Amino acid sequence: MSESSHPEEVPENGAEGDALAQAEDILNSVEVPAEEAVAQGAGAAEEAAELKNDLLRLQAEYVNYRKRVERDRAVAGQMAVVGVLNSLLPVLDDVDAARQHGDLADGPFAAIAAKLETALRTYGLARIDATGVAFDPTIHEALIQQPGTDIEVDTVSQVLRAGYTSGERVLRAAQVIVAVPE
Repeated sequence: MSESSHPEEVPENGAEGDALAQAEDILNSVEVPAEEAVAQGAGAAEEAAELKNDLLRLQAEYVNYRKRVERDRAVAGQMAVVGVLNSLLPVLDDVDAARQHGDLADGPFAAIAAKLETALRTYGLARIDATGVAFDPTIHEALIQQPGTDIEVDTVSQVLRAGYTSGERVLRAAQVIVAVPE
């Protein structure tokens, strides 16, 4: 299949199996029995083998194309989700600020905020806001360092702004104050 083929031509919902079955039927119909090959001569047998090899290559190209299209669709879907999650991070910051000021203790806005956070978790959004954990520069952004007591490694002592991940991807690092050993 050429690269200029349109994705709309790719069969949907199990129809790929029909295309593969058709290719296999063509391959099976090209086979020349040994008795006929001897009668027709070596040229016809070589031509049949060449056609069969061409069809096998075409079938392999089609399978690879289908896998590539499926992989590209999955990546495009993930990138769309990440884009939406990134655009909603400032909204979550405002929800957190309202919650810290007591504006979201109860009432309809508290319920809406909870529903929003639950909906975003279904798309893989997770908070990075734990204190008392070892500082990890891949998920934390140190804004302030302070000497700490009774610690052996750099430790997050306070989260100034929550960070977020989606699966393995860090959408935004948590901004933290780090306690360092004296």
